[in-house]
Amino acid sequence: MKLKWLAHASFLITADNGTRIITDPYTTGEGFQHGEINESADIVTVSHEHGDHNNAAAVGGNPEVVKGTTDVKGISIKAINTAHDEKGGSERGKNNIYCFEVDGIRVCHMGDLGHVLTDNQVVELGKVHVLLIPVGGFFTIDAKTAGMVAEQVRARVIIPMHYKTGKMKLPIAGVEEFLKDKENVTRMDTSEVAFTRAELPSSPRIIVLQPSL
Repeated sequence: MKLKWLAHASFLITADNGTRIITDPYTTGEGFQHGEINESADIVTVSHEHGDHNNAAAVGGNPEVVKGTTDVKGISIKAINTAHDEKGGSERGKNNIYCFEVDGIRVCHMGDLGHVLTDNQVVELGKVHVLLIPVGGFFTIDAKTAGMVAEQVRARVIIPMHYKTGKMKLPIAGVEEFLKDKENVTRMDTSEVAFTRAELPSSPRIIVLQPSL
């Protein structure tokens, strides 16, 4: 399995058989100047209906757009209902976490999670190998809460997303606050990383990717 960070909360995940999944495609605009998505995919997941997460029209290849639990092209996708804020969604609406298994690796994308997980949500998540988690705060969980969620999930690989970059003027934090005092941090100079089930780290590791767009 290959995983490529496009930007923000959008990743391209490519299975060994060529099936391509894009998560939370965004719309570019004022304050958000990452490049437009120009990838094609078979599957697109949308965690919630905000413009920086739901621009499925930007993805080529006539993909199936997923907004709930389903099976697509041999991949079972589980949606776990959460909230975009700490008040049950009353401020910013609902959010779906998506978990799916690709080449024996279970990936969970947290979307714009706005709170620590409940015990029931942790049970629903089950075993997670790769966790894609927002860390920038303001619109979603901040660094401290992201650390708490990572402890709840205990994935083998933790990849931060949805934080401020040089191409973004949104009032969110960068990744450094999340990384502070963390162990086993690997900073990559690339946007893409490959995983196999046999080579996953035995203890949790944070991998910081570079956005490709």
